[in-house]
Amino acid sequence: MRDFRDAKVMARTLRETLNAKSISLTHSESLELIAKLFGCHDWNVLAAKIQLERHLPAIEPSTSTRGANSRPVSTQDNIDQTGARQEVALDAALLDGYVGFYKLNDNAVLTVTRHENHLITRLTGQGSVPIYAQSDTEFFAKVVHAEITFIPDKKGQAASLILHQGGGNIPMGRVDGATAQLIASKTAEKVKSQSASPGTESALRRLLDGLISGVPNFDEMSPAFAEATRYQLPTLQAGLAETGAVQSVRFLGVGAQGEDVYTVRHENGAAHWRIALDSNGKISTAWVTAGP
Repeated sequence: MRDFRDAKVMARTLRETLNAKSISLTHSESLELIAKLFGCHDWNVLAAKIQLERHLPAIEPSTSTRGANSRPVSTQDNIDQTGARQEVALDAALLDGYVGFYKLNDNAVLTVTRHENHLITRLTGQGSVPIYAQSDTEFFAKVVHAEITFIPDKKGQAASLILHQGGGNIPMGRVDGATAQLIASKTAEKVKSQSASPGTESALRRLLDGLISGVPNFDEMSPAFAEATRYQLPTLQAGLAETGAVQSVRFLGVGAQGEDVYTVRHENGAAHWRIALDSNGKISTAWVTAGP
């Protein structure tokens, strides 16, 4: 089972099968039955267990998607006949040219360090993820499905990088240590405050209305988030149609990357939404996980 959505598909199949046999079952009842089948006390426990088991260290926000700069896998990607990535050895001097800080957004920085013959990445608020070279500029992770392409300057130092994950490509420009520290301090202060940023609740409500209707306002989104939303809209709209109309939105706190976390209750369930706005007030990131 990949995530809680697979369990929901199982619950829907169960409900439809029993309804066809004139056995009435509600959406909530089918979820509870699926949870029992997996030995869990209820649906909330099952959803949390699935989420925990798949919550490996990650180096990207969940909104990434494939865009115009997608890089298709080719024979040059150094993949063996089993489909596994083949690691290549690079000089320490070349690796050191990629060490530094890369800005993801106003709240998060990807820090790259070297450990012996490979690199270590760490995104603000997340765990460390080692990455290994498959060419002079392309690296891959083993604990998550992700790749990084470094864009070096004439001196061999990376001026930027592109994170390839979840079918998407996220560019990050290099920043100096002082800028990285400023972003980290600002995010830490936001997390400590546990106070919602002005505008996030209303932005989330408008986002949900747009996703449910199938006509979100892309002008209220950053370019990268708008691209991701366009790609994921059919899936998001279908999932929200299943959970039903929004009944309430309640602020829970601030996440590790400075994003505001809300519990959204629907007619047929609930979810946790995380959302952040950029310096222009546009939605820079938002993602959803199973809720209570």
